[in-house]
Amino acid sequence: MKNKSSGFTLIELMVTVVIIGILAAVAYPAYQDSVRQSRRAAAQAALISLGNAMERVFTQNNTYTPGGAAPALGSGAGAIFPAQAPLDGTSKQYNLSISAATQTTYTVRATPISGTSQASDGMLELDGTGAKRWDKNNDSSFSASENTWGK
Repeated sequence: MKNKSSGFTLIELMVTVVIIGILAAVAYPAYQDSVRQSRRAAAQAALISLGNAMERVFTQNNTYTPGGAAPALGSGAGAIFPAQAPLDGTSKQYNLSISAATQTTYTVRATPISGTSQASDGMLELDGTGAKRWDKNNDSSFSASENTWGK
């Protein structure tokens, strides 16, 4: 009587490892893109909320620049909104700013923080008319094709 052992051969294990490697090589870039898109969506939501905060300032003061200057961002006294996004969590990816403000209009901007995974994603902008812009090619300016937050 022969003693039969059961299990996997080395070739079978190597083929399995290669298949898992191929699947991981395909899935990882898709995962990274999904994470980048969700962080951009969080920044877009923060910009909309910042726009709402600017509208509250206007409602209370009848101007976007009470005291002659744009409202402050951050956590200090008098700040109307946080200065970084996403608003929850500790891994901040965007700096929020009021890039322009007059008595009758404003422009708010989310700029990717250097050194983060969003650094090459391009800035986002929202103005008082509701116009949305995204610098998709990250050249620090908005072309006609970048006047939307969509792809």
